[in-house]
Amino acid sequence: MPRIVATHTVNDVNHWASKGDERVEILGQFATDIVSYVAADGSNQVAVSANLHNMEGMMAWMQTPEAAAAMGSHGVIPPVVFHIEAAE
Repeated sequence: MPRIVATHTVNDVNHWASKGDERVEILGQFATDIVSYVAADGSNQVAVSANLHNMEGMMAWMQTPEAAAAMGSHGVIPPVVFHIEAAE
């Protein structure tokens, strides 16, 4: 199960952070150990890490109107950049 990190910009960091439980509920269908991060420099850059057990399902979901609505309600500004844990 690869660990991923997704990074992106948001309109309002505090609003985005307040949606953590909803983010876990949504991403929980594809991943476990979901952690949200805000930039230490106070910018509007954020990240989410997770152990992904269904990459295909998550990438397909990202293309749906439901995903667009969820990202919009969280204040996500595309693009969302995915980083996959490098193989050792």
